[in-house]
Amino acid sequence: MGKQARFQTPARVKTLRAWTAVITLGAAWPLVVHGQASKPAPAPAPAPVSAAPAAASPPAAAARSAARPTVGCLIGPEVVADIGSPVTALVAVVAVDRGDSVRAGQTLVQLESEVERNSMEAARSRAAMDADILAAEANMALARQRHVRAVELVGQGFTSPQTLEQAKAELDVAEQKLRQARSQKAVNAHELGLVKAQLNQRTLKSPFNGVVIERFVSPGERAEDKPLLRLAMLNPLRVELVMPATRWGSVSVGDKMPIVPELPAASAVTAQVTHIDKIIDAASNTFRVRLSLPNPGNRLPAGARCRLDGAEGGVAAAAVPAPGAARLAPAGGVLPATSPASLSLPAGVKPVLPAPTRPPV
Repeated sequence: MGKQARFQTPARVKTLRAWTAVITLGAAWPLVVHGQASKPAPAPAPAPVSAAPAAASPPAAAARSAARPTVGCLIGPEVVADIGSPVTALVAVVAVDRGDSVRAGQTLVQLESEVERNSMEAARSRAAMDADILAAEANMALARQRHVRAVELVGQGFTSPQTLEQAKAELDVAEQKLRQARSQKAVNAHELGLVKAQLNQRTLKSPFNGVVIERFVSPGERAEDKPLLRLAMLNPLRVELVMPATRWGSVSVGDKMPIVPELPAASAVTAQVTHIDKIIDAASNTFRVRLSLPNPGNRLPAGARCRLDGAEGGVAAAAVPAPGAARLAPAGGVLPATSPASLSLPAGVKPVLPAPTRPPV
């Protein structure tokens, strides 16, 4: 007993206990690994992470596309005009109604114009009269003959020079009267044009091809400063595109962009950039781009929302393993040896290796 008590010092007892624990753990480790490997796997093992970019599956691509912020836009008419009257008068006829298609130059509204029509007829009659011109021409011809005769008589000494002077003055007066008659005829022609213009003001016509979107008056109402009709040009259409400031400089005037209207069964259409705002809105950090969209036959309605087809709203995220994914041991129960250099990890992530085990001394 004395010898055993002498050899079993506290330091030796601690060393023996540590080696016993190490030997026991080494003997039980294969059983633990085999027991974990024998359990059914909850999910199939995911493919190891690779540094090379792999082709995304259709569901993943659709998810990324849905996550991208879209560039919205609005389709509107190219021109909207309120048709008014330049004169104050009663409305006689409204030839169109809301929703009607109109052509450039088509009559829209007819105002009361009886007085103007009679004035135009009177002006036309005055412009057609040429009696004053004929009378002035005859008077000038007579004055010319008198002047010629007076010159001959003065040359022969049968009359005084005063008679020649009087004949010359009468000839000058006749020429001025003829010029006055011709000028008056020109004035009458201009008056006829003025009366025609006043009459045309009573007929309101369409300034462009478009559609009537509002009607404000009916026959019998008084046309004053308020608009009578509202027209919209639908070919071409105007597209107002709101783009983030990060896209500044990526669009130029004349570029063509695919636009997708938010309408049932609507396909992408091509619009051309016509204007780019030179100011970025500080509140929304966006700027506006105006496009022209051809619309033959008015097949697309104005006022519909749209989006820029294929707009890149942001940078796609790198392919990383799903959260919670872990590498499972194969059936043998031992994970294959993997060096830190062969691991394919996202940038900035360093592998964490276990600390090396130092055998006890």
